[in-house]
Amino acid sequence: MALGVRLLLLLALWTLVIPARSLREASDGGWRRPGPGAPAAVAEEERCTVERRADLSYAEFVQRYAFSRPVILQGLTDNSRFRDLCSRQRLLALFGDSVVRLSTANTYSYQKVDLPFQEYVEQMLHPQDPFSMGNDTLYFFGDNNFTEWASLFRHYSPPPFSLLGTIPAYSFGIAGAGSGVPFHWHGPGFSEVIYGRKRWFLYPPAKTPEFHPNKTTLAWLRDTYPALALSARPLECTIHAGEVLYFPDRWWHATLNLDTSVFMSTFLS
Repeated sequence: MALGVRLLLLLALWTLVIPARSLREASDGGWRRPGPGAPAAVAEEERCTVERRADLSYAEFVQRYAFSRPVILQGLTDNSRFRDLCSRQRLLALFGDSVVRLSTANTYSYQKVDLPFQEYVEQMLHPQDPFSMGNDTLYFFGDNNFTEWASLFRHYSPPPFSLLGTIPAYSFGIAGAGSGVPFHWHGPGFSEVIYGRKRWFLYPPAKTPEFHPNKTTLAWLRDTYPALALSARPLECTIHAGEVLYFPDRWWHATLNLDTSVFMSTFLS
């Protein structure tokens, strides 16, 4: 084959490969890196038991969900600009040298560790070891320096629903596949997935779940969840990019990131 023809064929193949690569990077923000996959236990639930709503008014939100049950909100805000800014490449360029505070992934978040954001992204965002304990797992969520990260957070549009007497507080996070926080509770709030998928498990305040505060959600899913009677199982659903989960006051909840995930929570405190 003549050299000129060979070069034309290579160029044609390259023009096919580049758009596909760009499309993948646009869909996952560059957060899904080559290498070993997530643990086999990390999967979506068989059936989502949390209602999804794309046409919810504020009046119906207050009447049906705000004080009684979780709901998944779709299409209420457009965070496409914020999503673009949260790609792996852009966050490393903007905040790679910034020091972030990590918490241990157990119910009470005992330990805090400070390190550069780039080090966290490049060295610690690997799939969760299924046998690690919660206090051995470091997780970037909350403890944000709002002054340093203001140039990013000002582009985020929170859900338009609020509760009387509360003030919204943001909590930004990035975590590896298989990581998560075991069962805990606090005030009401919203949690939006920017990239990746996050599986949620929720119990009402009167129904305390069976769990160990220092075991990871991945371990709970492996060891405890399969033995639960259907009547004892939590509400559960996997939240995808662009979706927002609302959870009411004092509802128990645990989370499990099915992919490397970027997310923003809005706590109503």
